[in-house]
Amino acid sequence: MQVARPANAATVPANARSQLYADMRPLGLTPLWEVLHALVPPQPNTPCLPAHWPYAQVRPFLQRAGQVISAEEAVRRVLVLENPALRGQSCITQSLYAGLQLILPGEIAPSHRHTQSALRFVVEGTGAYTAVDGERTAMHEGDFIITPSWTWHDHGCAADAHADGVVWLDGLDIPMLRFFDAGFAQNHAQQVQPVSRAEGTSLARYGHNMAPVRGGSPFAVTSPIFSYPYERSREALHQLERSAPLDAWDGVKLRYINPLTGGSPMPTMATFMQRLPAGFAGLPYRQTDGCVFSVVEGTGEALLDHAGHSTHISFAPRDHFVVPAWHTLRLDSVSGCVLFSYSDRPAQQALGIHREEQFSSLSHIQEHNP
Repeated sequence: MQVARPANAATVPANARSQLYADMRPLGLTPLWEVLHALVPPQPNTPCLPAHWPYAQVRPFLQRAGQVISAEEAVRRVLVLENPALRGQSCITQSLYAGLQLILPGEIAPSHRHTQSALRFVVEGTGAYTAVDGERTAMHEGDFIITPSWTWHDHGCAADAHADGVVWLDGLDIPMLRFFDAGFAQNHAQQVQPVSRAEGTSLARYGHNMAPVRGGSPFAVTSPIFSYPYERSREALHQLERSAPLDAWDGVKLRYINPLTGGSPMPTMATFMQRLPAGFAGLPYRQTDGCVFSVVEGTGEALLDHAGHSTHISFAPRDHFVVPAWHTLRLDSVSGCVLFSYSDRPAQQALGIHREEQFSSLSHIQEHNP
């Protein structure tokens, strides 16, 4: 086959390119040279925007949702935290989902399972439980609870009838699985799954730097511990604050782990808890994994810069905010605070694409974000 040599640009008719594009479009062909710079940018250029959901503004809508729809009718009574740039897509970043779920006294969120991995981070209230594959765990504020992929799970609330109910943050990899077209779901034959193990069984088997002699993880690549109590996490943070050097960017920050592997508790999402001591003024950093934050205790500020645009978020207890990929972040706290966060870091690390930059001074913000 003989291929024509490209003509001199000056001799090509003005409409030749547009005619070429029009003629080949019915065959599903499109010119790469028109989109190459957008497909392979010099640095990450996410469409996502920083966003902040103050709990004082969100909570009334959760209460109203509790008045107009039951947990059983809704399956899950959740208000989705949608990124302002991704409205209608049920995404907080392009790979992550976030929502606030409310369950009221006496209600049951019926049992089902799905291939999406899920985390629950308890924001407010007591008296609720989550059941995962035959074991229940009580939900307390600050607890991090996992629903592994394809495990039966339901939620219930046995709190006093006059209580306000329990609210938790749902974090899932829904957009990621949607990208791979790998989502499956199934409803349980019973509204509440049978309980076959005593509460705390998983923690006793795997949560004390020990593991059963025989058998692997019951949840494949997901952590065999599905409930990480805040009481333990908080104690570790405060002890390190008193006795160990502070990290200049994160204060005291720990990652939750799968005790059998030392890796992330879930294959697609990493989870973290950090303490910013009183008076902490962090240095700026940026990373390719967009991150969702839930404020556990205290107040502080998140200062973001990206492509010449600055965002200032003043956060308070139970607030939520998102830091998109490759946005420079600096965290400050006058009074001290505790933050829970999650991101898609394990998926990026598995693909070998995760990157982070830490800056040694505030002047680097202007230098790297012209």
